[in-house]
Amino acid sequence: MTPSYYVPETVLPPQTDLLSDRAIVTEAYTVIPRGVLRDIVVSVLPEWTDTRTWILNRPVAGGATTFAQYLVEVAPGGGSDAPEPESGVESFLFLLRGTLAITLDGERHELTPGGFAFFPPGSTWSAANTGDELATFQWIRKAYQPLAGHTPKAVVGNEQQLEPAGMPGTDNRWRTTRMLPTDDLAYDMHINIVTFEPGASIPFAETHVMEHGLYVLEGKAVYRLNADWVEVQEGDYMSLRAFCPQACYAGGPGNFRYLLYKDVNRQIRLT
Repeated sequence: MTPSYYVPETVLPPQTDLLSDRAIVTEAYTVIPRGVLRDIVVSVLPEWTDTRTWILNRPVAGGATTFAQYLVEVAPGGGSDAPEPESGVESFLFLLRGTLAITLDGERHELTPGGFAFFPPGSTWSAANTGDELATFQWIRKAYQPLAGHTPKAVVGNEQQLEPAGMPGTDNRWRTTRMLPTDDLAYDMHINIVTFEPGASIPFAETHVMEHGLYVLEGKAVYRLNADWVEVQEGDYMSLRAFCPQACYAGGPGNFRYLLYKDVNRQIRLT
């Protein structure tokens, strides 16, 4: 079955709708439900044309501090020749809808849904919507932490062409698609797609130093965040600070899948 990648409907709700929604902001985690990603809360980024952006995470006191994450919508003919304003920042782009032409260090790549690209710090890259429908993608940016003797390389691919790895003892009902090398210290972040079949779970409260950004691509689940059980569905976004306890049960009737960021492979800086 071909995976699906949910894109929120962003039109303003009618005046007859109730104000209540599932948005939650705490010092341990933030949940941004798809229903609050509306037209009136977009940002316009410098150096991008015919583009709208919903900023899902930025470093804030009391929250996740290692990364920024956006939901980006580019109209036909739009894009950017200079998307990254900071030389020491690495990026990861994951396409949800449409087509997007990426030029990376002079080489052109055509991304379709499920396509992704990792841009090491200092890369020369551009993005353009050469199709006839909106192109929508997740964009993750992180200040790269250099490590002597290790230099990350660009990565371009499509998650549908990668083989997910089953988690131990789960009969392949919980599996992970890893889009960046996990055994190379040059990479200080991992980007994965995590898949749970209906009824599968994370069977313990993960409590670790890695921060997370999670965008739900498909399905629904009940997620344990800190001391709370929170319902989430496709199109929702979660930002988890370091050491936020986390677990989940996939609710069905289909698979529950999300795009996951985490920071890895570096010593804790104390000075």
